Amino acid sequence: MTPPSLSRRPGGGAPAGKPGRKLGPIAEGVGRAHRAWLEPLRIRFLASGLTIGELSDRSGWAKSKISELLRGTGRYPRWEITYGLLDVLDVPTWPMRRLWMAAALEARKKPDWIDGCIQSRRHQQGPNQQGPNQQPPHHRHPGAALSAGPAVPPLEHQAFTELNRAAYHAYARLFVSEEEAREVVAETFDVLWFRWDEALASADVVPFAWSVLRGSVMARACHTDGCPELARTAFDTVALSLLSTPAARFAQIEESMSLFKAISRLPAHQLDVMVLTYLRGMDHAAVADVLGVPIASVHTADRYARKTLTAALTPPQTSAQPPPQASTQPSPQASTQPSPQASTQPPPQPSAPTPTLHPENDLGETPE
Repeated sequence: MTPPSLSRRPGGGAPAGKPGRKLGPIAEGVGRAHRAWLEPLRIRFLASGLTIGELSDRSGWAKSKISELLRGTGRYPRWEITYGLLDVLDVPTWPMRRLWMAAALEARKKPDWIDGCIQSRRHQQGPNQQGPNQQPPHHRHPGAALSAGPAVPPLEHQAFTELNRAAYHAYARLFVSEEEAREVVAETFDVLWFRWDEALASADVVPFAWSVLRGSVMARACHTDGCPELARTAFDTVALSLLSTPAARFAQIEESMSLFKAISRLPAHQLDVMVLTYLRGMDHAAVADVLGVPIASVHTADRYARKTLTAALTPPQTSAQPPPQASTQPSPQASTQPSPQASTQPPPQPSAPTPTLHPENDLGETPE
């Protein structure tokens, strides 16, 4: 398969602009799993320098159908048209197929419908196809099997997956259920395979991959006031496991929930450092390796985060001592040098005696 040529400016950079309708944004209401493969597909399309019209000519599908697919409008796309775009854009189709299947289930497509799309033995011709003798480049002959491309990711991707799978799962498990954690980690590595060329072209593969994982985790996590919830973690702590009485366990849960609520409000980098360090027991060197940042950045984030948490969890200090009373004994200076204002004021009148409450008078009135 020969990938389409990329029309780029001299010296590299973004693809040169071409006439044609600008690709609109992803429609509201597109599901999380659908967006997981749609966003990188749009990135690949925009990087190709092709127009929708050229993509239509090469894939054999109508421009309106391609536009709907790239914007997420209309019905969930069938695998045949999705594969047609992958073929033109030179996208690895094995990870894409798994992502497409997960999004189809999210769109409430029946398993029979999904299997029918995957097992289809012919490439449907687009409605704009002119005839059997005028097939565009890359158009498959009817009856050709839908190739899934290489079933094994690049060796570098495999090594990266084995190195980071455990840490990724441990992080995801703090915010979502066990089943969702497995799904989000699998999705992350599929998206990373899908975008492996883009990851390699980035400044560093490790932070690129972490941004993919974090985005998938936060898309699934429950949020309160825009902050991810860590409340479920309060029921799975070492401190809680060491307590036996219900009262002590309840008090520990309440304390942990306050702590985790404060952690969830930290900035993203500080939050990641704190949960990996203190909730997953990783040292700073390991955290730096997982996040793809210098270890000094982890030290700094830890220090600022602990300072923020200390301020948030420490109750304000209140003075228990009464305000100082004025002294009733005159000072030597006051007796020898009276103030002019004090000398012009009339002498204080003796205050009336405070009435004492009679034992049998509930209203506190002074008895006659």
